[in-house]
Amino acid sequence: MSEPTSQLVEARGPVRVVTLNRPEQMNAVDESLHTALSRVWSELAEDPAARVVVVTGSGRAFSAGGDMGLIRRTAEDEEYRYQSMYRARRIVTELVGFPLPVIAAVNGPAVGLGCSVAFLCDIVYAAQDAYFADPHVSIGLVAADGGVLTWPTLTSLVKAKEFLFTGDRISAQEAERLGMVNRVTAAGDLMPTAMAMAERLANQPQRALRDTKRALNIHLARAVNPVLDFAFSAEAESFGSADFLPGLPARLKR
Repeated sequence: MSEPTSQLVEARGPVRVVTLNRPEQMNAVDESLHTALSRVWSELAEDPAARVVVVTGSGRAFSAGGDMGLIRRTAEDEEYRYQSMYRARRIVTELVGFPLPVIAAVNGPAVGLGCSVAFLCDIVYAAQDAYFADPHVSIGLVAADGGVLTWPTLTSLVKAKEFLFTGDRISAQEAERLGMVNRVTAAGDLMPTAMAMAERLANQPQRALRDTKRALNIHLARAVNPVLDFAFSAEAESFGSADFLPGLPARLKR
């Protein structure tokens, strides 16, 4: 029996639904899913029938962040760390430059890379019991691929600093209050809400919609691009720091 695919892409008319598909692991990102996430955006951009993308998770989580095997290998294998950082950076740059509207349907916890992907989307809907967290600092890593890049454009700088310095969870309701989430819905209403918006956007004049997104994302790119080189270089160094791995299990249990 073949292994289940870690990422599913489903066509629903002009809408493409990307599902992170490791439900037993709360969609934690292993090498297979990390690679798939770094490649899917260029593939979808070349799909002539696609007009809108919805991203969600299978099971009870959007994504619990990096899989322990991925984190440990990135820390212990220098060559693999280079590849992992390349994929992480590519996910960011592909999403910032992606031409189609992307809607995040955050069905549960969105942590680490999962949180980064959600907040790199254009519209974010969250289920009532979802939450967001970027725990990089709390496990001894520099926060490179998510919060430091996008959160200051979504909320205030002081709020971004508070949540990144502490790794504290941001409830769906708090994220909506801070302007990081468009709408909070009941769990059963999440995908219908996301799909209704996707279908509405798919029916908009496409050239006007895409170029409006392109213009808006110039603001995002100006925020992200000057930070990328330092952030990823610093994170790569922190993976090799002497105090990262020894305290990791205890930190993850907090």
